[in-house]
Amino acid sequence: MSSVEYSVADHVAHIRLNRAQALNALDPAAMRLLRETLSDASSDDDVRVIVVTGTGPKAFCAGADLKNTATGGEPYMAAAWEALERAAERGAYGRPLDISSLQIAKPLIASINGICVGGGLELALLCDLRICADNASFGLPEVRVASIPGVCGVSQLLRCVPRAVAMKMLFAGDRIDAAEALRIGLVSDVWPAAELAARTHALAESIAQNGPLAVKAVKRLAVDTEMLPTHLAHRMAEMSWGILRDSEDRQEGRIAFAEKRTPKFAGR
Repeated sequence: MSSVEYSVADHVAHIRLNRAQALNALDPAAMRLLRETLSDASSDDDVRVIVVTGTGPKAFCAGADLKNTATGGEPYMAAAWEALERAAERGAYGRPLDISSLQIAKPLIASINGICVGGGLELALLCDLRICADNASFGLPEVRVASIPGVCGVSQLLRCVPRAVAMKMLFAGDRIDAAEALRIGLVSDVWPAAELAARTHALAESIAQNGPLAVKAVKRLAVDTEMLPTHLAHRMAEMSWGILRDSEDRQEGRIAFAEKRTPKFAGR
């Protein structure tokens, strides 16, 4: 049984963490497999949207599997400047979880079913969109075991929610529930647990029906212009619009609009 499952339907890739017996916590092997699977989905021309979720009703991901991620005998210095695979072998086991380095151009959705803490929340924070079941809970409890969020949790949480809320979560290590996550903007939607899978797929499919190149351009602009001055953000937006203007999909979109029909986009 694989620790990460993969399937594709309606141009949507579903990646499912499959370690329910450990609340989908990730050991080093599962982290590497997750990374490889995301890379495969990113390069699959049939995939336009990627969904990451967990197996079972209890957890999206409970973070790193602390029982199987003990500190190695070598000092961290041995891993610090190594490439990803070598660094993971030498004790920097969480580095494969930094999926931002994959530079995935397609929308990445975290469909959060239950517990989402530690590295699980860091994974969700690296996704473009987070939606959750009404039984979900969120937290970065690393300080409680004398550690810190080692992938991206501090910076990404500060970008996603108000600073005071983020600092309280980081300092106290407390969890928040789904309703609070919606209130502070950590997630965009909260749905009944029984409906999460179907509604996630429906949302992903609706995104996949849009112009694939335009969706990729929106993601690139969101990532690249977030911290730019307004005049530079405007310049990049115009360049992206210009690149798309003469695409086959843009022409199809204009014709379909005039003919009052659903466009058929090919990603060209």
